[in-house]
Amino acid sequence: MKNSYIDLIKQSYQFPQNGFELQHDFLTFHGVSLHALIQKYGTPFRITYLPKIGEQVQKARRIFNNAISKNNYQGKYNYAYCTKCNHFFHVVKEALSHQVHLETSSPNDIDLVINLFKKGIFDKKKTILHNGFKTDGYISRIFELQSLGFENSIIILDSISELSRILKISTKFQIKIGIRMAINERVNAAYNTSRLGIRYEDIIDFVEKEIQGNERIDLKMLHFFVDSGIKDSIYYWGEFQKAIELYSEIKKIIPSIDSFNIGGGFPIQNHLGFQYDFESMAEKIIKNIINTCRFHNIKEPDLFSEFGQYTVGESGAIIFQVIEEKQQNDTELWYIIDNSLLNTIPDAWAMHEKFILLPINKWENGYQKVHIGGISCDHSDYYNSEDLNQEIHLPKMDDEKDPLYIGFFHTAAYQDAVSGYGGIKHCLVPSPKHIIIDKDASGNLIDFLYSDEQSTDDVLRILGY
Repeated sequence: MKNSYIDLIKQSYQFPQNGFELQHDFLTFHGVSLHALIQKYGTPFRITYLPKIGEQVQKARRIFNNAISKNNYQGKYNYAYCTKCNHFFHVVKEALSHQVHLETSSPNDIDLVINLFKKGIFDKKKTILHNGFKTDGYISRIFELQSLGFENSIIILDSISELSRILKISTKFQIKIGIRMAINERVNAAYNTSRLGIRYEDIIDFVEKEIQGNERIDLKMLHFFVDSGIKDSIYYWGEFQKAIELYSEIKKIIPSIDSFNIGGGFPIQNHLGFQYDFESMAEKIIKNIINTCRFHNIKEPDLFSEFGQYTVGESGAIIFQVIEEKQQNDTELWYIIDNSLLNTIPDAWAMHEKFILLPINKWENGYQKVHIGGISCDHSDYYNSEDLNQEIHLPKMDDEKDPLYIGFFHTAAYQDAVSGYGGIKHCLVPSPKHIIIDKDASGNLIDFLYSDEQSTDDVLRILGY
């Protein structure tokens, strides 16, 4: 059996695949030369490859619209991007260029929407779905949007008490609302019912007593979301069926409701052996809605999704240099990188999230089992498991003058928000450079430095020095 790293990968997975291939013995990402970026900018750096965002939006639209057409579904599919996943202007702008709707989760999101509108990027007729706990300040900002003419601003109620707080505010506009159904959590979860949304058992009574006949309110949508994602499992379909049955019962009480929101949950590729039948899942969603609506003799609703991680996750990568090899005992070899994993991919240690980990160079070298460690002094600053039997294998280090570079891929969702972009980090390890990759009008790849590595002055200013 051959024992180079490239042989290991080809014996274990189909390769090249999904934006990963070798050119001149260096890994490329969506056709982008990572070697060229290393030579130009130096490590560590974060990449956002903007064209991937549009590809994901169009893929989901195609999948759902094909299922709708194939099954003669009477409603329309609507794609919303949830801003909390990645708030950066260049990301949201790219998503909006593909005619998505938006989902918000806090009062500051409203300022984001207004800013986008003033720049001519966001249309007032687009749907805005307002999730999250509605503080008085959040509600006021939502009404500010309505006063500016955003006619499809829908407040998704997260609790029964939110409605009374909303109705306390005087407005000449009819208030469009949705209801979020609280789901039952998985058997092994820390609690039985999600804190998000209104109890399933309380919703019909709430609709009949507080919403039916109230001319100030226009109930438009039922929303539910399974945190573990859209999976072909008994658990997911059980919660899904409960939600669409509930929608059908509400429709009989308030005929104006016309939308069913499945939230987020389409997965992203987190290892080279990733498999997921997107087409089959979309068709099962459509068929389940059709069957339930026909049973209840009601029209199929317009379908909304709020894909965040799916939209942007696969557009990102973080590239490091291995700066030292440390043999700590007979069986544990460490590769130390030139930044902190704790700071740059916090989901890896906080939520045990997995990302695609690949070397950029030395694919023809032999390989060995390693652990990846960051340069902070924290015990948790490491990454040591992936798809190959829960072990990391990377090329051997053979030449100090020609260092090994590695990359974590599909990291664009949540990592900057969770780690606190632009703030202070553990051990004051600076945030790495951030590079944007796009295509010009002729389709040629272009790159530019969005932000340089955080400076000492930046950090000391934040800390009051």
